[in-house]
Amino acid sequence: MTRSAPIGRAAASLAGAVLAVPLAAAPAGAVALAGAVAPADPGGAPVSARVRDVQGAGHVSPLNGRDVTGVGGVATAVTDGGFWMQDPAPAGTGTGSSGIFVFTRTRPQVRPGDAVRVSGRVSEFRPGGSGSSNLSRTEIDATETVVSSHDQPLPPPVVLGGPKGRRAPASFPAVPRDAETDRTFDPKSDPLAFYSSLEGMRVRVENAVVVGPTRDGALPVLPAGGAGTSGAGTSGAGTSGPGTSGAGTSGAGTSGAGADGAGNSGAGAGDRTRRGGSLAGPGGLPDPARIVLSDALAPLPSADVGDRLPGPVDGVLDYTAAGFVLLPTATPARANGGLKPQAAPPAGQDELSVGTLNLEGISPDTPSDRIGQLADDLVHGLASPDLVTVTGVEDNSGAADDGTVAADQTVSELITAISAAGGPAYEWRSVAPHDNADGGERGGNGRIGFLFRSDRGLAFADRPSGSSDLGAPGVPDLAVAPTHVQPDGRGGARLTLSPGRVAPSDPAWAETRKPLAGELTWRGRRIVVVANHWYGRTSADPIAYGRRQPLDRPSEARREAQAKVVADFVRTVRRAAPDADVIVTGNLGTGDGSPALRALTAPDVGLRDLSSELAPRDRYTADSGGAAEDLDHILLSPALAKRPHRYQIVHRASEFADRAGDHDPSLVRITLAPPAKPASDPVAQPGGPAERPDAPLPAP
Repeated sequence: MTRSAPIGRAAASLAGAVLAVPLAAAPAGAVALAGAVAPADPGGAPVSARVRDVQGAGHVSPLNGRDVTGVGGVATAVTDGGFWMQDPAPAGTGTGSSGIFVFTRTRPQVRPGDAVRVSGRVSEFRPGGSGSSNLSRTEIDATETVVSSHDQPLPPPVVLGGPKGRRAPASFPAVPRDAETDRTFDPKSDPLAFYSSLEGMRVRVENAVVVGPTRDGALPVLPAGGAGTSGAGTSGAGTSGPGTSGAGTSGAGTSGAGADGAGNSGAGAGDRTRRGGSLAGPGGLPDPARIVLSDALAPLPSADVGDRLPGPVDGVLDYTAAGFVLLPTATPARANGGLKPQAAPPAGQDELSVGTLNLEGISPDTPSDRIGQLADDLVHGLASPDLVTVTGVEDNSGAADDGTVAADQTVSELITAISAAGGPAYEWRSVAPHDNADGGERGGNGRIGFLFRSDRGLAFADRPSGSSDLGAPGVPDLAVAPTHVQPDGRGGARLTLSPGRVAPSDPAWAETRKPLAGELTWRGRRIVVVANHWYGRTSADPIAYGRRQPLDRPSEARREAQAKVVADFVRTVRRAAPDADVIVTGNLGTGDGSPALRALTAPDVGLRDLSSELAPRDRYTADSGGAAEDLDHILLSPALAKRPHRYQIVHRASEFADRAGDHDPSLVRITLAPPAKPASDPVAQPGGPAERPDAPLPAP
């Protein structure tokens, strides 16, 4: 039995399976908080205390490191390594918690409803280890537990949300601080203090609405159907069907809707998505009213966004590597909210359609039904686009770390599944990485690639001709050879390698996927596409309910550096051809307004992020524990952005518990006429040498 056992699968997943260790006893006066009992030197005589004395009015116990004796309460829930107990005498609103976890190392001989008295040492247990930015959980490491009676009534739960329940503060404090050493502890203004004041206590949510799908043993909800949040009443209540929302249209020089109809340019904490989810606030923060249910004590139902949990859900509030979680003591009932996956309409005859799809690490070891579901997303969800930039394709041996880097078998299974789903014939272009050089799952060698169909006028410029994932004539190592931009002698720009990697040796791409550039033609019009899968969030990034506030993600600096490399590449293309058609796509791992996105949309780069054309409540591609975020993007250069286009995030993955992936695909359809030819220029015949996309570059 390890100390992380009560965390459950949800927190274990988010914690990266890092073993937590107890917090060292604090020296006298080091963590004294306003209203707290003065700390004493460790090793003194045992202290007779109540639970509220142990918890104190702060994040760290004023008795941390002290031995306590005869701490009384009623057992409320039991797990393999301990139990929760609560003093039946209320601690009072806004003061320290009257509940606590008792660590026993093995499964205790205690049942819910037992009246107990506990002796032991007060400690602070920090999920994730002593160097983690997580808060610590106050607990008693028991040396003796005495059961004085059975079948006692459980203390009544504290109701959260709704007209009669306690409501979390509406926003997180913006002042930089360490929540554990800061002397301010105000549950009325700080969500961390609000939930800390309930740590270990019985808590109830009533008639909750699901705002994120069940994943990894966690289910995010809003109490009371979302009443009391700033976005209450704005969602579509889960009734929208395929293709009914999420589309933005833009004519020449006119962007689509960038506001929600009320003049709001962005989302704040408490805002709801059109389909019933909860939009992330600034910096990716969740709505403070959101409660995450965890399966540590009872199984959770498989639920989608918009589903309801009718009636009360009772449990104990715990702190884990995932933050504050409610551990239901019985499986909640679920009522279907009726949400359906969306599907985009097909492209028109003169529209080039370009989509994004995250395949979430497929390989020949992936179950065929999962590959079939991803193929269905492409064929029916995205309406079989002309071009799809793909992330998450692993090598032929999957996670086996055996030196394999080729992915032709993986791609073959995917293309076969697309055909079986009724899709057209697709071709594949990519560059294989060096073994274990591009991050992701060790041995998997995940990569970026292009899937394209050529039956509607799209052609890929293979340069050098005959190149493949594993090499090309005259190019010894495509994994490290950068593609360059050269003028084509006719006012345009061409790539020296297509497909080719963008600055693969730049430190920004160390141990992460390198961007892949490809040159294509659409009915004679040249287009440069750059597909990306940027550095993701890591366990080094603090969680919303961590001790270091406000939330800051160190990984964002990596993404900003990567954005600058891609921006420099686009500048180079546009210097060679100011009116070049450039599309940048992929999982950028960062949202609208971030420094990384601003680097791509800077005036001297000129890209337009199509997500900004959507109303905020449609602007999301992923759900991070009940916080909907726009992490995947399609950006257009000015020459394409001024063309009539239709952009849509197709919500068919992030909101559902049973989907193969967890990122929504997106799609843009751009109306493109054939390029105008000067009257003095000879008109090349289709297929003539000058018009072939793999024609050699002109002599310098």
